[in-house]
Amino acid sequence: MGIFYKPNNSWAGDFIPFYWDGEYHLFYLRDHREHGSLGGTPHLTPWHHVGTKDAIHFSDYGDAISRGTRQDQDMCAYTGCVIEADGIFHIFYMGNNPLVEETGLPKEAIMHATSRDLINWDKDPTMCLYADTDIYERDDWRDPFVFWNEEEHEYWMLLAARLKNGSDFSSGRSNRGGCIALCTSDDLVEWKIRPPLWSPSLYYTHECPDLFKIGDWWYLIFSEFSETHVTRYRMSKSITGPWIAPKDDTFDARAWYAAKTASNGTRRFGFGWNPTRVGENDEGLWEWGGSLIVHEINQQPDGSLTVKLPQEVESQFHQKVYLPLEAGKYDWQIDSTTASAQAIDGFGWCATTEPLNGSYLISTDAAWESTTQSLGILTKIDNTLDNGYQIKLEPHRNRIIFDRFPKPGDEPFMLERSVDLTSQKANLKVIVENTIIEIYVNDQVALSARGYDAKGKSLGFFVSNGEVDFTNIKMATTG
Repeated sequence: MGIFYKPNNSWAGDFIPFYWDGEYHLFYLRDHREHGSLGGTPHLTPWHHVGTKDAIHFSDYGDAISRGTRQDQDMCAYTGCVIEADGIFHIFYMGNNPLVEETGLPKEAIMHATSRDLINWDKDPTMCLYADTDIYERDDWRDPFVFWNEEEHEYWMLLAARLKNGSDFSSGRSNRGGCIALCTSDDLVEWKIRPPLWSPSLYYTHECPDLFKIGDWWYLIFSEFSETHVTRYRMSKSITGPWIAPKDDTFDARAWYAAKTASNGTRRFGFGWNPTRVGENDEGLWEWGGSLIVHEINQQPDGSLTVKLPQEVESQFHQKVYLPLEAGKYDWQIDSTTASAQAIDGFGWCATTEPLNGSYLISTDAAWESTTQSLGILTKIDNTLDNGYQIKLEPHRNRIIFDRFPKPGDEPFMLERSVDLTSQKANLKVIVENTIIEIYVNDQVALSARGYDAKGKSLGFFVSNGEVDFTNIKMATTG
């Protein structure tokens, strides 16, 4: 059993969470990566269904929505949502088939299925909702999110769409036409297509929209691939906006995508996927699909959202281990739970003298002097420190970086996120499982990563041009 769920002999993308009767039902697009065999469609996916109560142990319920034939609109069954109404469960999803364009039909349409037990689903042959081309572009019409709007006493459907291409910029031409489309219904059967809920002229499109409320604030979640391929959010005191961007409008970086959320009434979680890389090496392009990563979402006093490692996941690392640390450069003061150093004019590190095998969690509190340039944790390092990965805090830039060393040529670092480091202290938690490296700072900021090339099994701590105290060092495995 691993920490980060992935289906056997396939990959997972676009998790659609639905909480029911004490269990998180996770529907997702299961990809066997049968690339390019039908009309250039890259992902020939059905909806697969698993259930979990702790994001660790899963019940496999099999395929919920099978993909159709070459003649069907849903040759590929893509992202959508699950909703319950009057004892019946409904799935709304996007059917994609570029082959139907030859008959003059759009390649994307919204489709529907129902169930009485969440397990066995019947497709609805009567629903195939296409975009209104007076408002929206024909072939960007996907990822429906349906909910009951108490204020308007009707069902709302949000979609990832693009404003109709026109002759002027305001109509959505070029890469800034992305919007959150809106449809409404009284009965989940007949739908009226409305002008968009939000059209900010920011991104190409807003994939996998999600909407929820905590206290007085509404939150609109979406994923964009115009610039950085991340999941973002906006907040508003009204369901119709204006949708305000918080100071940090992301939950993670490039390696956590298409996240959607679900709540049990007291806690809310974000379910996203950590992508693999082509060729399973650090220079490969990011691929669609990978493994499940779950963040717990918390609201801050100002209404902004932060994420942390769920306690259910952290508790899996119950086998505490002690691996001695040995100084590699500069003088370190080391005992079983602390490591301190002064490296005023260079790079100082210490590392474990024995390897860490299997899945493990390393956590520590760090404190540093105001002049310190950088500090952090080393993972997958060898005993010569010739290669490995750095999880680096840069206090002067208020950011965390994930990077490899040695770096090939003049390539930029691999991943980064902003984090407030003005207090000159931070808590770090890092999970390493196979190629996945999952990082949390101060139980507020997450950075998901992949590391393929470094093969070392040791870890360590470092400081560059400054002073640092690492305290409360804990190492634990899943046993």
